[in-house]
Amino acid sequence: MGQELWTAVDDYFSEVLIGPDEPLDSALAAADRAGLPHINVAPNQGKLLQLLALAQGAKRILEVGTLGGYSAIWLARALPADGRLITLEIDPAHAAVATDNLKHAGLAELTEVRVGPAADTLRQLAEEGAEPFDLVFIDADKPSNPVYFAWALKLTRPGSLIVVDNVVRAGKVVEADSTDEAVLGVRRMHDLIAAEPRVSGTSVQTVGAKGYDGFTLIRVER
Repeated sequence: MGQELWTAVDDYFSEVLIGPDEPLDSALAAADRAGLPHINVAPNQGKLLQLLALAQGAKRILEVGTLGGYSAIWLARALPADGRLITLEIDPAHAAVATDNLKHAGLAELTEVRVGPAADTLRQLAEEGAEPFDLVFIDADKPSNPVYFAWALKLTRPGSLIVVDNVVRAGKVVEADSTDEAVLGVRRMHDLIAAEPRVSGTSVQTVGAKGYDGFTLIRVER
């Protein structure tokens, strides 16, 4: 049992429950042509994000870490006609690919790609008096996860959901003496969650096409 089987199972579920999807397939192809790293969510993970947004009745979604816009397409598809997704990307080249992919998917009117370090663009959103977001998906540089979580809490409301990807780090998250900044960032974020009385959260391990990892799901309670 290992990566080959995990990938085969993901492929099976994606084929049976999702199937071909031209805008999503095109987005992945465009990301490949542009040389973007293969770190997008898997199709079944993208569908999970969409279902969470639908179950939440989300009208405003914030994504931290756009890459080529693959997960943004999944999330934006859950929005009503008057909804809005704002996605934050530090790399202008990645943002350009994502903007094209969202346009190709017919989602340009519902989405906005903001370019710059997420700590800066999150602060800008707060300074603009942005309406609270119903769902926040954090999938960016892991050392900054504590910063992103803190801003997500400021930019949400009671009842909002915050989803943080890649928190297991192939099991290295248990290493309290780690010198890996990504692991330390994930651990610090979980310490913040545990100490924050306004939220309730849990973390789940996953295996699949993207290897051994997991996500954290947080609900803002007050």
